[in-house]
Amino acid sequence: MSQRFLIVDGHSVIFAWPELRTLHKRRTASAREQLTKILTKYQDFTGIQVVLVFDGKGATITQETQPGGIQVFYSNTGHTADDLIERLAAKYGNASALITSSGDSRGASEPVSSRTIKLHCLAASRSL
Repeated sequence: MSQRFLIVDGHSVIFAWPELRTLHKRRTASAREQLTKILTKYQDFTGIQVVLVFDGKGATITQETQPGGIQVFYSNTGHTADDLIERLAAKYGNASALITSSGDSRGASEPVSSRTIKLHCLAASRSL
């Protein structure tokens, strides 16, 4: 079976999950870090490669990846996370099963809601 990817629009999930939205109001970076931790546990449990995408403001697209961790991308100025998600979907979608959690799910073989992602993450954390 081909590798499976879950591409997540980080800010969409942060604003859809009340606990992350509250954390975001106090400190944006804390909400991002918490979502990254949650999705890393999800990746560890499911084996699905998680790619987390945020709107960025730098001149270039940036990527942060910890060994064994999820991939985290920030879009560049003038582009949205959805723009980058569309590009990543095209890149990964040809050889993989692709799941996206984004307002724009073009290219996804399995679009899912932020609520569904939350339920899957909760189930995964209970199983660990």
